[in-house]
Amino acid sequence: MPSAKVNGITLYYEAAGRGPAVVLIGGLGADGHFWYKQVAALVERFTVVTPDNRGAGRSDKPDGPYTTSLAADDIRGLLDALEIPVTHVVGASLGGFIAQEFVLAYPERVGRLVLCCTSFGGPHSIPIAPETVQVLLNRTGDPERDLRAFLPMQVATDYLETHAAEVDAYVAWRVAHPQPMDAYQHQLAAALSHNTEERLPALRCPVLIMHGAQDRVVPAGNAALLAQRIAGARLHIFPDAGHLFLWERADEANRVITEFLAEEA
Repeated sequence: MPSAKVNGITLYYEAAGRGPAVVLIGGLGADGHFWYKQVAALVERFTVVTPDNRGAGRSDKPDGPYTTSLAADDIRGLLDALEIPVTHVVGASLGGFIAQEFVLAYPERVGRLVLCCTSFGGPHSIPIAPETVQVLLNRTGDPERDLRAFLPMQVATDYLETHAAEVDAYVAWRVAHPQPMDAYQHQLAAALSHNTEERLPALRCPVLIMHGAQDRVVPAGNAALLAQRIAGARLHIFPDAGHLFLWERADEANRVITEFLAEEA
């Protein structure tokens, strides 16, 4: 299995395609397989790297505490191991937190940044809805039960029904690569402690912010708040999609991401 020793742990990753590098960073509990709809489109023009964050998938799951800046250092170590000096970065949800920390810490290593269904965190972001918080906190340790309880909160369409076979396959993948409860709690704590609001104006790379208008996990108003903090940031809203717009509107999302990353500097 492809893995690298970074930051004192073994980080699993997959890499495919050719061309400029782009690293895709997933969210809470997710591993690199989350991006299967994006990888299939991006590999035609990019070298796509999909790591499993510490605490998830096939990467090590050390004891905590975890922070988003620590996870960003994991990404830096992986890029060093792969001898990738500069990359585009795409982060979703918790992965968007990690992406922000990475770009702020290593601006010279980033071409373009895409932030999906995420926020800057802290007291001035729009908080998660109470009903979603209950689902996030009411974990049983049964990976299938927990995932199937959370998925309906992440979509705004009938995607789970119309793509039942794909959803079942994804759930089966996650069940085969379960996240221990303590690792989940460490990742959740990292997300809750994240706050880049005051530092975001320092970003100088081109930034695209994407969000589903009906997101019940990270409310869509956070996208506008992010854009206000980042000079020149572009905003793309999917009106009929939720937190999982990368699945619900995969074709449109892939087109927008590809066009943005392929632009000349």
